Amino acid sequence: MRTIPIAFAFDSNFILPAKICISSLLMNAKAGTFYDIFILYEQEQVDEDFDKLVTTYGNCRIQVRAIKNFEKKHEVRNVTTATYYRLLIPKLIPEYDKIIYSDVDVIFQSDLSEIYETTDLEGYYVAGVNSLSHLNVDFDSYYREILHMDSTRIIYGGNLILNSKQMRDDHLVERFYEHFEKKYKYQDMDIINIVCKDRIKYLPPMFCYTIYINYCLIFYDQKKGMYTPQEKQDAITFGTVHYCGPKPWNTLCANFDIWWEYYRKSIFFDPVFYYQFYLPEKPINRKRSFLRKMKGICFLLLKTAKR
Repeated sequence: MRTIPIAFAFDSNFILPAKICISSLLMNAKAGTFYDIFILYEQEQVDEDFDKLVTTYGNCRIQVRAIKNFEKKHEVRNVTTATYYRLLIPKLIPEYDKIIYSDVDVIFQSDLSEIYETTDLEGYYVAGVNSLSHLNVDFDSYYREILHMDSTRIIYGGNLILNSKQMRDDHLVERFYEHFEKKYKYQDMDIINIVCKDRIKYLPPMFCYTIYINYCLIFYDQKKGMYTPQEKQDAITFGTVHYCGPKPWNTLCANFDIWWEYYRKSIFFDPVFYYQFYLPEKPINRKRSFLRKMKGICFLLLKTAKR
């Protein structure tokens, strides 16, 4: 039995996405994989529905680590204070020297045991996926001109593997705290890249397959050669889909059908909520032209046919 520790941080606004995220994790676990799941939350209890995941799948343990006396921090783009909780993991979860962290606006499409076990963090603080910030004019100028950083080396903060032992040894949590009051545009992501600079290991794009990476892998000629054809295919086919930006349970976005597929297969499926998303009178559908609606339907049908 392989035990894979993984932590999630969220607040009351993301209870449902968290349920579907963890459901997808457990649905795709290989035989012999056991997930030791930690929920970083503002209270001792989250929702009794999480216990149903343990009884349904049996290949996990779920426990809450309450975040106490943590003052409200800088919030931007509707990203709340809970986003900073991941920076406390080395101290909040001292029983593990190496641990995965994930946001909950995520769908897992594969087992995480291989990438966890094969990622050697000797000499590194953290491993993550390059955000390709240098390919976007706004991202590039922000990191180069405002933070004075190399925009080609910025990783996402939503899917990480942490070398918690090294972080504890080098007192990184205390160094993170020094940045908590600074009004960074990308909050915890910026703090991680600043504090862990030069001790970051880069992972293949399938570990954090965002909408932006999805676009870059398909359309950016400038990125040719950054990843192998196999890495690109793995990301598109089996990647951990991270919806940083538009949320599929609220609106249409790239790969929204994947989230709804896992929602429909989950023990939390509610047909009323499911079908209301597609009702013609729903505001998000009224705003779309007939042509765009047809393109969306055709895209969904083609994607479903290929599965």
